[in-house]
Amino acid sequence: MRVQLFSDIHADLEALEAAASVEADWYVCAGDLVNWAHGFEACAKILEPLGEKLCVIPGNHETDQQITKFCAQYGFRDLHSKSFKDGGFHLAGLGHSNPTPFNTPGEYTEDELAERLSKFAGLSPLVLVCHAPPAGTALDEAAPGMNFGSTAVKAFIDEHQPDYFFCGHIHEAAGRQVELGKTQARNLGKKGFLLEL
Repeated sequence: MRVQLFSDIHADLEALEAAASVEADWYVCAGDLVNWAHGFEACAKILEPLGEKLCVIPGNHETDQQITKFCAQYGFRDLHSKSFKDGGFHLAGLGHSNPTPFNTPGEYTEDELAERLSKFAGLSPLVLVCHAPPAGTALDEAAPGMNFGSTAVKAFIDEHQPDYFFCGHIHEAAGRQVELGKTQARNLGKKGFLLEL
């Protein structure tokens, strides 16, 4: 099973075309498809051929309600706070970020993130996709000593050790991969990553 994952497109249509052109069984947009909730229609024109093979979660630039509407309108799968099983793996998604200084539309408190993540405990093997990266890792480092990730996401990974974890949000960390215990974890960025299971 091939899963093409990408994040933080921010209405870059050329990058979106590249990410969507990779041949895969599933496609996952890990949030921030657009900027401040503007530009959904242009993105949909590129993504529409993927249909229900495209799973979407909201970043901090869009609300969960906007992503639910977007998916319903164009036939995509809303993966926010949901999971499904295919090819022996559970694929689970949680959008939004922990609080930012910018008051963006899609932010949760750490308690809200922890509560929503708890429903994925016990799913194994698990591919977990969040918009927010785990705090205090290379995946959430915007500059040396500047980390902006989620403590709730980090705690979930530490305790439950999903097989794979993918995130976005911190653009400077795009493309970085680390091992967090037995979890293979990566910040996707707009170039994305093809996971072969």
